[in-house]
Amino acid sequence: MTQSSYATTSYSPANLERQPPGKSRSGLKRLTGQRLPWGNTQEVVPDSFMQPAPKSLRFWEQEYKRKAELKAKGTYKPAPLEHIDFHDRCDHEHYRHAPWSTRTHFWIHLASFGKGGLFIFLLVGGIVAFLEGFASNSSFFTGFFESLEFSILFTLLPCALVWGLASLVIHKFPRLWAKPGKGPKWELNRRTGMITVFKYHRSEVTEQRAPFHEFDAYINTTPDRQGLPMNVLSLEHRYSDISIHFGDIQPPDRTVNQPLALWDFIQNYMDTSHPLPDAPLFEEHRHNDPTTVEHDKAKGRNPRYWIDMDDETFKQAQHDMRGRVDRINTLTRPNLMAQFVEYR
Repeated sequence: MTQSSYATTSYSPANLERQPPGKSRSGLKRLTGQRLPWGNTQEVVPDSFMQPAPKSLRFWEQEYKRKAELKAKGTYKPAPLEHIDFHDRCDHEHYRHAPWSTRTHFWIHLASFGKGGLFIFLLVGGIVAFLEGFASNSSFFTGFFESLEFSILFTLLPCALVWGLASLVIHKFPRLWAKPGKGPKWELNRRTGMITVFKYHRSEVTEQRAPFHEFDAYINTTPDRQGLPMNVLSLEHRYSDISIHFGDIQPPDRTVNQPLALWDFIQNYMDTSHPLPDAPLFEEHRHNDPTTVEHDKAKGRNPRYWIDMDDETFKQAQHDMRGRVDRINTLTRPNLMAQFVEYR
């Protein structure tokens, strides 16, 4: 595959020019959202992007080779869902997020509920059974087994059946549960420097698109069910209502470090003067990006750095990266974009 070329609209801090003043944000947004500075990024990768593991990369490398060999022999048989486009992308050109369908989420949540309920009720049922045994007017074992029998019939067995059914459907009948959603939700395009948000109304699709440098990042803080603050990153267009909420790909966190790391990660990904972030998910795409090729050649980077890494080294790499994320200095940086935009 040949290297992709960048469009004239691609993002680079060196190409920034004076922009119109940004629109005022509402009072509520100002209270719940903190704008983050542009520029001076660090080489950090949030937890949700430090994947897949090297053994998974090696597995898929072998699968691609096997598939190519079978195709050459004319004996290849496509997998049941191989022909389906799930609309998501993650490569040297675009990061596109596309949620799966409601039906798919139903079966996944059903399996999680059944499995989680089984272990929770097993623990609770065992404790209750012991207490019932000690409180029984007859023998301990009579009270214990009567309580345990009740737990098995009315909690453990239903959870096990739900888990078993959902697991059977997920692993043996993929056509019943695996279904793509309507289409992509949003896309970050490194080659063009554009951000696109997709809106769906019945059978119509509307694309809202604007340059990356016209967006600002915010840490949005809202309380969870216990009233504790939870933080999530969003990108908001400076001149319209286009926005992306990243809670789908990075769960809300009680600290701001992971969302801050995601903002640096996004800037590094979109910046064509900067190589692709050095994360496992981009390993197979680095040779297709011009800036990354030059960087890796100058640094003598092993093109199989992640794929040949052993499990212990990968765990240490994850640990080291979390340490760098914990020390991130985003909130003390000057805002590069303030040189080009008058904020209101």
